[in-house]
Amino acid sequence: MEDQAHVYIMASARNGTLYLGSAVNLPKRVWEHRNGVVEGFTKKYGCKLLVWYELVGSWEAARQRELQMKGWKRAWKLREIEGLNPDWDDLYDRIAQP
Repeated sequence: MEDQAHVYIMASARNGTLYLGSAVNLPKRVWEHRNGVVEGFTKKYGCKLLVWYELVGSWEAARQRELQMKGWKRAWKLREIEGLNPDWDDLYDRIAQP
């Protein structure tokens, strides 16, 4: 079975700092962001809320989508978030495995 990858956006708060990434194991990667396991942008800026994600397919496709979206204006990213998650709820519980 081929791995499926996601593109995702973490936020510090509603309309706060955004981080865009991609991952094959989305629950694990979001857990790492939430718990500050890895030094970097999300830890420095407190991006702990999973506010948007999209199943893309292969890792290569997810990486291409991530790079495409990183070139977008902030307003376009906000529109993506609010299209899926208008209240900016933390979506981690939707993807976390018991």
